[in-house]
Amino acid sequence: MSNPIPPRESPQEPLPEAQPHGLSAGQRLRNYLLTGIVVSGPLVITAYIAIWLINFVDGWVKPIIPSIYLPETYLPFAIPGFGIIVLLFGLTMLGFLTANLVGRTLLEFGETILARMPVVRGLYRSVKQIFETVFAKSGTSFRTVGLVEYPSPGCWSIVFLSTPPSAEVASGLPQGEDFISVFLPCAPNPTTGFFFYLPRAKVIEVPVSVDNAAKIVMSLGLLRPEEEDPKKAAIAAAEKLSPPRRRKTDWPEGEPPRLTPPS
Repeated sequence: MSNPIPPRESPQEPLPEAQPHGLSAGQRLRNYLLTGIVVSGPLVITAYIAIWLINFVDGWVKPIIPSIYLPETYLPFAIPGFGIIVLLFGLTMLGFLTANLVGRTLLEFGETILARMPVVRGLYRSVKQIFETVFAKSGTSFRTVGLVEYPSPGCWSIVFLSTPPSAEVASGLPQGEDFISVFLPCAPNPTTGFFFYLPRAKVIEVPVSVDNAAKIVMSLGLLRPEEEDPKKAAIAAAEKLSPPRRRKTDWPEGEPPRLTPPS
């Protein structure tokens, strides 16, 4: 009886070398540093602007207040923000007095005096009209965002739509077209830009709020308008796909709910 031929052993292939996985210590430190900058950057900038604003208002208001009313007279340290409190209180009282008959009379008397000054009256009227337009509750300025083809064909820029031109300005514009005044902000500072009149047909209105449009301009297009929460959207989609639950009152009288379909 011959011995069986042993099976030929296949040559063992070399095991692949273990690839290093994860991040190195230097990459982790860099990520930690970037994360710290992203987290602390907005907080530091916000705190810096708030402190600058508080110091600016305090430095402008406190010299007007008599020293007997300043808290530094009685305390060994200064209270930051005291000027802002006094300013807000003064503006509130001014608005309260202006709403009364006596306040309106004094305001009209002051405007009459300013109207007789050749240079000041024009400046006062312009500033007053701007403030009334910006802070009016029923105003329509900068409530709509649009797109215009600027600075060259095929390039589109974000603009803020304002009011139609006045009668004097409309008389000098081409007749037969409906014009609208638009403001084209410059990036990354949306407070500067270009103001011009355009036919309404050349402006494409977009469903974006003024705040989100300003964020797009200031971030140079990196930020997008706030979208729907993905978690809420997923839950809503799952509820639409799942069959409706059968309530206890929907079962026929005397028939218990079945956990498995009948055979």
